[in-house]
Amino acid sequence: MFMFVDTLGLSNFTGLTESYAASQGSTLSTGDLRRKYNFGSMVSKLNIPQDPYFRFLSVLRKQAVDDPQFKFTEERPSFHKRYAYVVGHASDGVTYTTNDATVTATDIAAGKTWYVQLKTDYKSAGNIGSRYGQSNNAVQIGATGTRPTFLFPGLILKIPFGAAYNAPEDYILGRVEEVTNGTSEDVYVKLNILRTLNDTSNNVELQWKSGTAPMDDTYATANANILANLESKKTYVNGNSFAQGSGYPDTWADNPYSTGYGLTQIWKTALGMDNTTRATVMKYAGSEWARIWANKLIEHKWDIETDLLFSAQYTDGNGIQHTQGAIDYIVNYGNVFSLDHDTKTPDDFLDDMSQYLDPRFNSMVATVFMCDTFTYNWLNKMSGYFQNAVNMSPNFRSDFSFKGIHNMLGVDVMKIATIYGTMNVVRNVHLDGTGVYIAGINLNKVRYRPLVGNGLNRDTSIYVGVQTLENSGVDKRVDLIQTEAGAEYTCPEGFAVWKK
Repeated sequence: MFMFVDTLGLSNFTGLTESYAASQGSTLSTGDLRRKYNFGSMVSKLNIPQDPYFRFLSVLRKQAVDDPQFKFTEERPSFHKRYAYVVGHASDGVTYTTNDATVTATDIAAGKTWYVQLKTDYKSAGNIGSRYGQSNNAVQIGATGTRPTFLFPGLILKIPFGAAYNAPEDYILGRVEEVTNGTSEDVYVKLNILRTLNDTSNNVELQWKSGTAPMDDTYATANANILANLESKKTYVNGNSFAQGSGYPDTWADNPYSTGYGLTQIWKTALGMDNTTRATVMKYAGSEWARIWANKLIEHKWDIETDLLFSAQYTDGNGIQHTQGAIDYIVNYGNVFSLDHDTKTPDDFLDDMSQYLDPRFNSMVATVFMCDTFTYNWLNKMSGYFQNAVNMSPNFRSDFSFKGIHNMLGVDVMKIATIYGTMNVVRNVHLDGTGVYIAGINLNKVRYRPLVGNGLNRDTSIYVGVQTLENSGVDKRVDLIQTEAGAEYTCPEGFAVWKK
């Protein structure tokens, strides 16, 4: 029975006959709910863990905000971002080859002068780059705002080479002598070669997209395996060197900051009941008011949980604000991996983890993995197999093994040992049937932001008697549970989903 009324009364509870329990004890009707009878304590109650994500955020990551449209800043360090891709090379500094990865060995002999054209794939403003599998806001090599700004004379560059364009086997070192800005987000660098290749007869291929296509020719950075396809092609700063008695070197300043904004959302749950109904002693729970009131608290938290997971940040035409949900945020901005339960192996999953948990972008320490029911079982089966069938002695370690379950804030957390640290896995039934199997969330990158300001705290509050007989003359009582808060997500590198 569904009742959509603003005030509950006795008429809403009459004429009800309960269904039988699973083990039918009697065919006798227990009668109308208005009658109490005498059932003593013989009523069981369903108790479910309903809000794991909201619990973690509201307890561990709460930070008040004083504006319903709040801004925040992301910071990405630059020490590991001093890399670029060689997209052209020249022996004379005039005629650059941009469609052939092959380099003449004598051009890169130690002591020779050699020239390279460099581009990169992250924006200097904010150090913003691509995420794995994410086409939205992907940053291509040479995109607007990506000119390498960290280069100056005295730096040493390490450039990978190989016998083929996609198989790095060796490297050269070159000291930067001059840097000149190009016209298309590139720089031209004059190098003094310090170290050449061990085998100049074979390892003379730059690590480009292909042997003859330009390195920056629509390279799908967002959809490529970043570790396997892009990392091997990066030219990194490899220190610096200067002459005795030389003066201070040039310097550079990065811009690690980018800004975003969030919205708070107002959740309301009301309970209204006429005073005759409140005074009537019911069967099972004597006070129907108290019983429903307790469930309304759970209902309120349940609604917040689902919005914190699935909402999309939006303000409608009536000015009603909707806060950002985790799943929508990750699918649109975070790392996106595929997962087929029938074919995905632990090795495949660990390959994904190596992308997601690259220490230059994200860490396992504060990451929780929320799973739908099927995937929670799947992970348990895989890790349990390693624990029970492979890890047979104290001297042998499995790198994907079940470590047990511990309770955190009333939530059962399954711990799985991996080479990247211990996975904290939580079952979240809200993900069932959504197509999202796992949501990896770095809790250091998300905040629960209740609105607090000018002496008002708009976090979850219970307003008793917003309408009563005494203050309105109407013979009923209405209570209200209300929350105004939002979610803040920063640095999408710290988030990932696994889906079909």
